[in-house]
Amino acid sequence: MNGKLKIKISIADRVYPLTVEPAQEEGLRSASKKIDAMIKQFEENYAVRDKQDVLAMCALQFASQVEQKQIDNAIDGEETIKGIKRLNSLLDQYLEN
Repeated sequence: MNGKLKIKISIADRVYPLTVEPAQEEGLRSASKKIDAMIKQFEENYAVRDKQDVLAMCALQFASQVEQKQIDNAIDGEETIKGIKRLNSLLDQYLEN
């Protein structure tokens, strides 16, 4: 069976059968627990009509976290490049003397 696992993941009281690589199992189980915790938090804090609304809010929350991390990494990358250029300039000055 080419090393894949058949697992069942529960999200919002529904079970989803999946076939995954063994290295993916822990991440998927952790993600499903985080989704369920977020669902519970949204249901406790907001007037929610149905699970679809809660799932949409969860999707938006996770997607915004991913987008923010990409923005932060891009900014960090730019700062790193600036720092490397400054170091190269200092090294060039030092080596010229």
